[in-house]
Amino acid sequence: MKIRFIINPKAGKKNHHHFDKYIRRCISNCEIFYTEKAGDIKRISKNAVDENIKAVVIIGGDGSVNESLSSLINTDTALGVIPAGSGNGFAYHIGMNKNIKKAIKQIKLCEIQEIDTCSINNISYINIAGIGFDAHIANLFLKAKKRGLIKYIKLITKQLNYKAKKFTLINNNIEKKIEAFLISFANASQYGNNAKICPQANIKDGFLNIVILHKFPKWKIPFLIIKLFLGKINSFKYIETIKLKKVEIRSDETLIHTDGEAHNISSPINVKNLSKSIKILMPKK
Repeated sequence: MKIRFIINPKAGKKNHHHFDKYIRRCISNCEIFYTEKAGDIKRISKNAVDENIKAVVIIGGDGSVNESLSSLINTDTALGVIPAGSGNGFAYHIGMNKNIKKAIKQIKLCEIQEIDTCSINNISYINIAGIGFDAHIANLFLKAKKRGLIKYIKLITKQLNYKAKKFTLINNNIEKKIEAFLISFANASQYGNNAKICPQANIKDGFLNIVILHKFPKWKIPFLIIKLFLGKINSFKYIETIKLKKVEIRSDETLIHTDGEAHNISSPINVKNLSKSIKILMPKK
């Protein structure tokens, strides 16, 4: 099958220009595009659908993957990803190798599978969306000149004065009022860099995982971070996870993120699972 590779040269911290030769050595029936500006990935992906290309492979991070979504959802063109961004949460969730050259080899052996995506006020995402502290950090991270895990951790430590917010969750006319540090709407398991906010997430089960970090003593933050990176966040007593197909959120908060991309939206916030809405290139175990 013919594969279209889209390389975001600005993703992460590495120079990705030299990978085109390696791609052509590994995969004979391919074409390679480089992005130059925002919107290129969406346009190039849409053209791939129109031209009946069987798969689009993004070499970039979660933001680059997110940009292709609206073009590929509910089409016959599959989405693949090679982790080349700062976090790479979705790529790591499905089992792509951290080494870009090894990940390119994986693409040759991938099989096409259907998985869920989600939307928040009709903005599509494939990995994780959120409101509260993680949206606040995502917004700051996007404006930062430097990227990477160290920069991300530094941003978090500088924002520890962030206060819990009030939210109302509504499902089937049942209201749940909470005071929370953040609410994540997880389709997959992790933010990136193996920081797993929802280790049990299943991208094929047709459900949202609504992860609530309730108000908690700030001195417990080191324990929270350790559990996050060990995949044991569910043992943190201030974490609550609810599985629903959709939920409505009412709050004064207007800042959200989808796959790490920040947006300002209006209340109420409607989040829903879109079952088996996209085909992806899934690496074989």
